[in-house]
Amino acid sequence: MLEQVTALVVAAGLALVSYWLFFSWAGGGGSRDRLPVPASPPQTSQLIKDRPSL
Repeated sequence: MLEQVTALVVAAGLALVSYWLFFSWAGGGGSRDRLPVPASPPQTSQLIKDRPSL
């Protein structure tokens, strides 16, 4: 019984440490800190405007 409790405590501790390390190394992993990427105009429309008409 004591061995099972010890194994659960060790497993829970390792899970918490690995969770903390993963998200700290991943830069937080949250979408709150991400900046929105501005939409750029499509490249094909710019190429079509630059070409002379046939």
